Amino acid sequence: MSQVLQVLDKVLEERKNSASAEESYVAQLHEKGLNKILEKVGEESTETIIAAKDAERSGQLDLLVAETADLWFHSMVMLSHLGTDSSAVLEELSRRFNLSGLEEKASRNKS
Repeated sequence: MSQVLQVLDKVLEERKNSASAEESYVAQLHEKGLNKILEKVGEESTETIIAAKDAERSGQLDLLVAETADLWFHSMVMLSHLGTDSSAVLEELSRRFNLSGLEEKASRNKS
């Protein structure tokens, strides 16, 4: 599955660097800047939360999956805008595998 993220990282970087805002949504976001990208991440976060609450009641997960995909996508645009990509996030998740969640959280509080 990380191949999907790698391909998406590559597409996002290409659109950031060489696509025009008239032909690419990603290029539009980059042209509008970080605040617009963060606005989209916040919007998608809220929509994901609402979809999760709805899924809990209905048992239907399709909308939750779609909204989570939107959230991940816009988070990846944010990472790209700031000069990194999903590999950094995957490395951080990998680093945490040998820690309990409580240990990992405590290690962040020490810094």
